[in-house]
Amino acid sequence: MEVPPSVTCHVVAMPYPGRGHINPILNFCNLLLSNDPGILVTVVLTEEWLGLIGSEAQTRNLRFCTIPNVIPSEKDRAVNYLSFFEAAMTVMEAPFEALLHRLEPPPSLIIYDTFLFWVVGVGNRRNIPVASFWPMSASFYSVFQHYHLLEQHGHYPINALEVGDKRVDYFPGISSTCLMDFPLIDGSFHGRRLLQWILKGFSCVPKAQSLLFSTIYELEPEAIHVLQSELSLPIYPIGLLIPYPNLSSSSSTSEETYLQWLDKQASSSVLYISQGSFLSVSNAQIDEIAAGLRLSGVRFLWVELKETRRLREICGDKGLVIEWCDQLRVLLHEAIGGFWCHGGWNSFKEGVFAGVPFLTFPIMADNHFNSKLIGEDWKVGWRVKKDFDPQSLVSRYEIAGLVQKFMALDEEEGKEMRKRVRELQRKFQLSIGEGGSSETNIRAFIGDVIKMG
Repeated sequence: MEVPPSVTCHVVAMPYPGRGHINPILNFCNLLLSNDPGILVTVVLTEEWLGLIGSEAQTRNLRFCTIPNVIPSEKDRAVNYLSFFEAAMTVMEAPFEALLHRLEPPPSLIIYDTFLFWVVGVGNRRNIPVASFWPMSASFYSVFQHYHLLEQHGHYPINALEVGDKRVDYFPGISSTCLMDFPLIDGSFHGRRLLQWILKGFSCVPKAQSLLFSTIYELEPEAIHVLQSELSLPIYPIGLLIPYPNLSSSSSTSEETYLQWLDKQASSSVLYISQGSFLSVSNAQIDEIAAGLRLSGVRFLWVELKETRRLREICGDKGLVIEWCDQLRVLLHEAIGGFWCHGGWNSFKEGVFAGVPFLTFPIMADNHFNSKLIGEDWKVGWRVKKDFDPQSLVSRYEIAGLVQKFMALDEEEGKEMRKRVRELQRKFQLSIGEGGSSETNIRAFIGDVIKMG
């Protein structure tokens, strides 16, 4: 790729190879370019992810480079997540450093996913500044920052059957939380190994030059204050990092079917359902969800990658079951009245940006903790699955009753929840607007990048 003559600095971005990590860092790179055309960005992806993302996302000042896949087929990463995670921690470093050696012009800065701790060592060896990029909430970062407190208080590891709904309030900047909402707390072999790698990544953050959060200050001021007081490096809450600048683009033919269906529905009458792109619930639970939707009589749009034809038969004719959609475009549609999701951070940001309340069905990672924030702290949603036993099922009758109550626009509890969502939506809009906290932080970070360049 020919380097534009106007380039003043070269930023290299190294995301963790997962969609929930790649999307926000790619959105941030596009924000950098929209704020300063003198920046050149090189996003490093594994070969398989470049095939999934597509080269059409490249622009004059944004290019993709590849390193070999972490494992032979990264589509298998959900089958054995621990093996994939450990491979990402160990086999990506050498090809990434070799790529840096070939890049022109020489990198001015590396933005890396906080999990990929080895990037800090690469940057220090090559005298390249690094910025740690955390794609989840600042509060969830603070959980790992203070994870040692669980062990100090005798709360790690724990057995869910023994502790039940026991709560703790000793995490700085975080309100009272059920123990089982903390990640990896059961102390299983897989959990311990994952925790060791994650905490190693956190131990390397102080050696970086800055820390970026995909959140807004107004949403998590207490957690951000705590981290600013404990870490000596600059911290930038840089906003939503969702693809809202692209909403004016035209719809494809495949999009038109579900959008045309939504156009025919009453305002706020449709429940949008998506459990994320990585892991899903069991087949038995999916069947209960489908049967519950049918019993509820509520209109819905359900994105599910597997067995869509069978689910259509179970669900009846009140909604659509499709394999893919433009999620943010759907959430912004006037017909959408709620969002059933797994509680992932990117889904939460898109839902609040669109001003819709949540039903959460947490699966893993930050899902349970985010569900706690959504339901208890911000009070903009309810939790569908309230226990922590992965084998237990939420019955179709529970689902039908909850969905009916959730989508009833005249219910007082629902009215208050929707009011709070709109208040959060307004905070998001102000933060990313001209002179807002996130926009100001992005400009400050760009100023630092240019100095490095």
